[in-house]
Amino acid sequence: MPELPKEYAAYLAGRDATFVEAVRPILEQSAAGGRHGVHVRYTAGSVQALLDEQTPYGTITEGLD
Repeated sequence: MPELPKEYAAYLAGRDATFVEAVRPILEQSAAGGRHGVHVRYTAGSVQALLDEQTPYGTITEGLD
């Protein structure tokens, strides 16, 4: 399992376990590829994370999608 960039680790710090479980696998996927950042979207009471080709590696964006 690749080490998360410090920005990703800081993003997860202090979050509840449910949030971390939803987001961490995509952060790990991003870290393994080293090419794309992550977009976290909030929809109808849930959270999803996606690799985002428009977001630079090591960066996380958020939105209400």
